Amino acid sequence: MRPKHRTGEAGRPGYASEARGPRDVAASSSNPFLWPFFAAAAASHASASFFQEVADTFVRNDSGEAELPQPQWTTSSDVVLELPTMRLRDFSAQPGGRPTLVCAPYALHGADVADFAPGHSVVAALRGAGLARLFVTDWRSATPEMRYLSIDSYLADLNVAIDEIGAPVDIVGLCQGGWMALVYAARFPAKVRRLVLVGAPVDIRASDSKFSRSAADAPFTTFENLINRGGGRVLGRHVLDLWAPALGAEEVGRVLQLAPDIAAGRLRALERRFDSWYAMPLDLPGTFYLQIVQWLFRENRIAEGRFVALGRPIDLAGVRVPMFLLAACDDETVAPGQLFATARLVGTPPTAIEMVTEPCGHLSLFLGARTIEGAWRRIAHWLNRDMAFAQPS
Repeated sequence: MRPKHRTGEAGRPGYASEARGPRDVAASSSNPFLWPFFAAAAASHASASFFQEVADTFVRNDSGEAELPQPQWTTSSDVVLELPTMRLRDFSAQPGGRPTLVCAPYALHGADVADFAPGHSVVAALRGAGLARLFVTDWRSATPEMRYLSIDSYLADLNVAIDEIGAPVDIVGLCQGGWMALVYAARFPAKVRRLVLVGAPVDIRASDSKFSRSAADAPFTTFENLINRGGGRVLGRHVLDLWAPALGAEEVGRVLQLAPDIAAGRLRALERRFDSWYAMPLDLPGTFYLQIVQWLFRENRIAEGRFVALGRPIDLAGVRVPMFLLAACDDETVAPGQLFATARLVGTPPTAIEMVTEPCGHLSLFLGARTIEGAWRRIAHWLNRDMAFAQPS
């Protein structure tokens, strides 16, 4: 029996465009969670003079550290754990009940994408549908001292956070947080009860996307150069200026899936909120960044069984928990097939896997009003539902 595969309501997002040189290649501004990898890939198509502009900008502007503004969270929360890579935020409405951890993306923008604004909040949708114990990984922007942190550094802190919450937990992985959640479940299968993966790249070779083609074609030295210019890090504030043009009002409206008759005051407030969020990029550790480029997007180690997590090779066939996979049919970076291939790689019975495609782009998976109201409430009810299935022998 094949996994369940459903399609949501109609509606398509818009994408920002930019006429200038390599930004045509990197026109993924509506998907900021993978843009640092896309930006470096796009550099291989740029002119020598443009790449020199990138290099000169890093050299001129890296004289000091600017303190990032604090993220704007919509729902009240408490920081219950401070770790080198993250703050663990507790959004729980009550102390009892099964815990759910939202593993947020760690790329250009902050984890508050999971709690963006009223009507555009994954956290609020999950709480409103009855998930009383809810936590979010609030990843830290990389300081110079963090430049050598690796994927293992983040998995180790994720493990500490889950021990703090109390295993087993349900993990909801958003984009890059999705492949991290899957790897964690393979490394610590007894600590995960259910998995939700949303817009997560798992099997890069299962389907084609503009990003995966560019990442495969770019010389690896291009990615290394990006790290070298940042003194061992990917510096978000510099690369954002050069590679990721801001979205216009129309694109923001489509990403947020705003109704045509939205009140003018609310529209302006949401546009200001989006601009504020978009303008606060994070820095990434160089080691972590290069491992993702090489291991995930060039060598496809997760899908091909060659990924080593905290000292042990992981085997996705050992992941046997119920799974919910949510993809965007118009995702410009993570093709739906790259996520849905997970269903054939894990040991979970097909009857315990749900696959849903939403007619939207990447960011709308986390911010779109229709997606929040529809798919995310369905996810919450799925997490709350009792289910039993026969474990494979």
